Amino acid sequence: MIVDVVTAGEARGLPGELLTELAGFYASDRAFQQLGGDFPDPARIRPEDVAVSLADDLAHPDAEVLLARSAGRLVAVAVTLAHDPDRPSTSAPSPSSASASTPDPWIALLMVHGRERRSGYGRELAGRVEDRFRAAGHAGVRLSVAEANTGAVAFWTALGYEETGRRPDRRRGHPCRLLRKPL
Repeated sequence: MIVDVVTAGEARGLPGELLTELAGFYASDRAFQQLGGDFPDPARIRPEDVAVSLADDLAHPDAEVLLARSAGRLVAVAVTLAHDPDRPSTSAPSPSSASASTPDPWIALLMVHGRERRSGYGRELAGRVEDRFRAAGHAGVRLSVAEANTGAVAFWTALGYEETGRRPDRRRGHPCRLLRKPL
């Protein structure tokens, strides 16, 4: 698997063909989108919608979008932040200055192409994200999962994430489980 990283500075210049590919990617998992994704009607996702969503994701200066490819095909996407978006840090550390006293980084999204589910790509991309954070000196990583997304809850707990609390989703208000994994 090859992982390309898109940062906030690169978001405005994404080529149309990548946005079209991402629109198809997001539409490939109807169940995920209906459980609380940014696109409740996957049949109507347009490249322009993806551009807006990515701009929103990358509005955080410390955000990254990771695009995972296998044999040239987009198989998984992750969005990461330096900290929980609901509890912004007053001064987000640079990855090289991270320590156990800094906030845990955050996985805002990890999604696998609908045709590639249960192929190991989600597990591999999650591992790569964790490795990046571990190498930057972070003590743990956090995320939230919609309570209704029982498959995602099972996925993350199988990877060693443990529930630390519950709260409503910041965008849509549906109940979520907060999970953390020590690194």
